[in-house]
Amino acid sequence: METENGLLPEGQTVEGPDSAQSSQDEITAEIQDLHSAYRKGVENGEAEETQPRLDFRPYRSSILRHPTKDPHHTDPETIELWSPAFGHQDVHALESDLTIQHNGEPLGERIVVAGRILDGDGRPVRNQLVEIWQANSAGRYIHKRDQHPAPIDPNFTGVGRCITDENGNYRFTTIKPGPYPWKNHFNAWRPAHIHFSLFGTDFTQRMITQMYFPGDPLFALDPIYQSITDQKARDRLVATYDHNLTQHEWSTGYNWDIVLTGSNRTWMEDEDAE
Repeated sequence: METENGLLPEGQTVEGPDSAQSSQDEITAEIQDLHSAYRKGVENGEAEETQPRLDFRPYRSSILRHPTKDPHHTDPETIELWSPAFGHQDVHALESDLTIQHNGEPLGERIVVAGRILDGDGRPVRNQLVEIWQANSAGRYIHKRDQHPAPIDPNFTGVGRCITDENGNYRFTTIKPGPYPWKNHFNAWRPAHIHFSLFGTDFTQRMITQMYFPGDPLFALDPIYQSITDQKARDRLVATYDHNLTQHEWSTGYNWDIVLTGSNRTWMEDEDAE
């Protein structure tokens, strides 16, 4: 069977709109309809949306990725009695360089990603534990569930961490990740991105988000990125190329600041949806 996206594998057909075999054109049309309705709502006085919708139809599994009932409240002090703790002595400075964790050089474009973590008033968030994880340059994770036919790089695990300094700065050296396929719909590909995890003073204070790269052609096609219906909020997830971070004959540089509160806050995933 032939679709506008090409030939489907033998024996597979495009079923209903809830099928994982929905075409990219169907997904794109749904995204456009939802965004158009959102823009009309804002023009009519409805509030702007800075966070993704919990149920975003083009993102087929979104209904499964958040609670449908009110969560149970727990006593954070009780949790902290049993949770791990961390301090500066637990995070080595070399853990922020993902290119030196093995015996050889990883493959791909070496990059520096740096920025600041700020509150809604622009004040630095100090001593914040920042963790990142990502696919390698071929778009492959070191994970048993990632079995798509892209090579695993034996010299790149794709995880690192650091602690923000007194000015809220963080900095990582890594490899630019590649895009990768996922099973939301037929011929679905995710834009290149890096996952960020932020901790406060303990492990019960965790926020997770994603950083993207400028000019990615997959932005318009990705229902996860597009589940944030407001363009300005989406733009806050995209890093900026920074030539001052770029190092001569060594790496290119990207700047990305994270704002935790206020009207310009960076989108964060709902931990209950994981």
